[in-house]
Amino acid sequence: MQGLADGYFVLPNTIGNYLAGTTPGAVAADGDEFKAGMAEAEGRVTRLLSINGRKTVDDFHRELGHIMWEDVGMARSEESLKRALAAIPGLRSEFYENLRVPGQAADFNQELEKALRVADLLEFGELLALDALHRDESCGGHFRVEHQTDEGEALRHDDKFSFVAAWEYKGNGNEPELHREPLTFENVQLAVRSYK
Repeated sequence: MQGLADGYFVLPNTIGNYLAGTTPGAVAADGDEFKAGMAEAEGRVTRLLSINGRKTVDDFHRELGHIMWEDVGMARSEESLKRALAAIPGLRSEFYENLRVPGQAADFNQELEKALRVADLLEFGELLALDALHRDESCGGHFRVEHQTDEGEALRHDDKFSFVAAWEYKGNGNEPELHREPLTFENVQLAVRSYK
């Protein structure tokens, strides 16, 4: 919930000021990195426009949202997370086989823009479910129903999960790699928060 609040309320009121005070660096269009980035972006656009399937971007967005709400929402379980991890790759496959994006790449094409976002959301949703499955505890907004006290409070496992996690993308079809950085607490002691 905090991520939703930050993303919806805080970010729009802060990013504009940051960008207004930032001078972008010079980018050379003949650089190898630029050419590789452009080729990748153009390839994604061409791929999405050429599918010519029967389902709209909104259909896939709705289906992914349903999976995330039901299985990766505020109350999760090992079973629900595994169900999501089984469903999302199938939905992504169907997305790339049965998506219909009307219009052209060179036009102002909001359906294409949405399709690119949903493609990213399919990847992010799967990673979010994988991370939630890996974090075998309840902590803050991450509530695993199998990890709660008798009073229904979050049951943390600070001995196993006191680290910052970052997942490294290893390419399409490959499992991401988990990197951990231990958290050390010098001035504050870890304590279970009571919501009662």
